Amino acid sequence: MNKKVLSNFALFFTALIWGVSFVAQKAGMDYVGPFSFNFIRCILGGLSLLPLIFLLKISHPEPRSSRLVHKKRIFLLKAGLSCGLALFTAMTIQQYSMISASAGKAGFISALYIIFVPLIMSLFGQKISNTIKVSIGMALVGLYLLCFKSGSGFDFYDILLLISAFFYGVHILVVNYFSRHIDAIKVSCFQFFVVGILSSILMLIFEEPTLQGFIDCKVPILYAGILTCGVAYTLQIFGQKYTAPTVASLIFCLESVFAVVGGSLILHESMTLKEIFGCVFMISAVVLSQVQFNFIKKVPSQLSPPEVEQILDSDL
Repeated sequence: MNKKVLSNFALFFTALIWGVSFVAQKAGMDYVGPFSFNFIRCILGGLSLLPLIFLLKISHPEPRSSRLVHKKRIFLLKAGLSCGLALFTAMTIQQYSMISASAGKAGFISALYIIFVPLIMSLFGQKISNTIKVSIGMALVGLYLLCFKSGSGFDFYDILLLISAFFYGVHILVVNYFSRHIDAIKVSCFQFFVVGILSSILMLIFEEPTLQGFIDCKVPILYAGILTCGVAYTLQIFGQKYTAPTVASLIFCLESVFAVVGGSLILHESMTLKEIFGCVFMISAVVLSQVQFNFIKKVPSQLSPPEVEQILDSDL
């Protein structure tokens, strides 16, 4: 089996892990609060990347002057804080939404960060292409079919998921700005610890975490903290090394599909025919936008909300 095929399999399993992570996030709400869940998963996520950073450091040593090392550390601090704040906002809103929203619905709505990126960029003067305009229209139709309920309109938690997707888009652009000048894996690790520390503050203010709660929630926490960060991130790096960015982006679109499948098989969630049509419209919008805009990637939100290595290769 050649490297290209292995790479595609690696990206496929990355999308699978990230998709099922919505199930872990939903299941975790049965044991701990949203801030407690984000606190422990992000601390574990940061710790899970430390071995990868160490291995890359010893395998690719970079002789540098002490002055350059100091500048790199200062820039890493700025990047970690900026990316961490953006990710914290997106993850906090998303995880709070999981109190009510289903895993499948969260997966599809969160995927709209891909469309929010060019919309945000348009605020800074970049023209929106006709492809993206069509994608936005399809996404709105899909959002209506998936979330609108006769008599009650849109659910509050669905709106929060949409806001979370917007901030995941902001996070992508912030990461893209800093990733040209600093190691992406170090930034990812740093931002996880930032999110974990900020989440701990909200946890202590609004929740009453217990050791037993964390123990009871160990499976969702370990999955969301280690598998979606350390394991999936490593697979992503290998996969994107030998796969074209467009192909990788399309494979990652399966994440929302796996969220629905995982929610159905594990949490016994179900969707109406109307909601299924909504998912079809939304995944079509995401795929259409990816075909033209290869620079739109997801930083593990779980690492939210949504691919650092592709961001490093972007033209943004």
